[in-house]
Amino acid sequence: MSDGLEVSNDLFIPATEEEREGIQRMREPISFCQDAWRRFKKNKLALISAGFIVLIILFAFIGPFFSPYRMDQQIKGSEYIKPFQNWSHPLGTDSLGRDEFVRLMGGARISLAIGVVASFMVVIIGVIYGAIAGYFGGWVDTVMMRFVDIIYSVPSMLVIILLQVVLTPTLNDLFRQNQSLAFLSNLGSALISIFITFALLYWVDMARMVRGQILSLKQSEYVNAAKALGAKSGRIMFKHLVPNSLGIIIVTAMLNIPTAIFTEAFLSFIGLGVSAPQASLGSMANSALEGIYSYSYLLILPSVIISFIILSFNLVGDGLRDALDPKMKSK
Repeated sequence: MSDGLEVSNDLFIPATEEEREGIQRMREPISFCQDAWRRFKKNKLALISAGFIVLIILFAFIGPFFSPYRMDQQIKGSEYIKPFQNWSHPLGTDSLGRDEFVRLMGGARISLAIGVVASFMVVIIGVIYGAIAGYFGGWVDTVMMRFVDIIYSVPSMLVIILLQVVLTPTLNDLFRQNQSLAFLSNLGSALISIFITFALLYWVDMARMVRGQILSLKQSEYVNAAKALGAKSGRIMFKHLVPNSLGIIIVTAMLNIPTAIFTEAFLSFIGLGVSAPQASLGSMANSALEGIYSYSYLLILPSVIISFIILSFNLVGDGLRDALDPKMKSK
């Protein structure tokens, strides 16, 4: 060294086991999303389910472009071909000679679209309603949450069936009388009535979850600082409180998707859901009832896909809940 002093190796003492563990625990700071993703990856079941969902999405939305058949194409002489007997139709055909593989793609596409769109509508209504009730509190919260209790007290499945019976013919008449709504008629009155039904009934869980989260956050320091700076209530709710509630919103939205898919499948199975020429997995199961004993594969295939889709979304939702919950960090 420049001052003539030499550093001997004897001055260096090996670190103890405790010191090594302390250094290992000191890692680079990571963002909330990175930390959530790290913990989500540890849940192998949720990770496999997320991969399955991606495969189903590719199967439903990209698969039909590579098929030589259309979803509604009837092939004469190819009625009731069983699976794996003719590789032109690997999963067989139905009573009209329509390729079952292509119909499963189209049915999964409709079911997934219903689940995602319905969940999005639930998020919009539930977040706004719950944020207003939680932020203002007092009599506003009391009145708004009593309305939620009223909706909870009504048998939801009975109301859904009644709404479907009333809304579908009403929308049909509306589309016939107004040519300007032709773009909506292409979606089908039954499909639109399903969206309306979900928007009217299924937002209450989201509203309750968001309200509870807002109640626990609205006394935070950053909220008081925003009030002191003159921020308006709307800005505080949707710029500060709602973004800090995204974890619970994402989890609840993810768990709403399988609920929407199951409800649509049930409605289609009893003849109140998606109607021809469109087909969902539920309506395909309904169509298979006429040949259930001789051609049971027509019922088994869509039922299995519905089951796996619902199971996968539930497992991913549970995994996201564990990953986004700060209380799970130590686990």
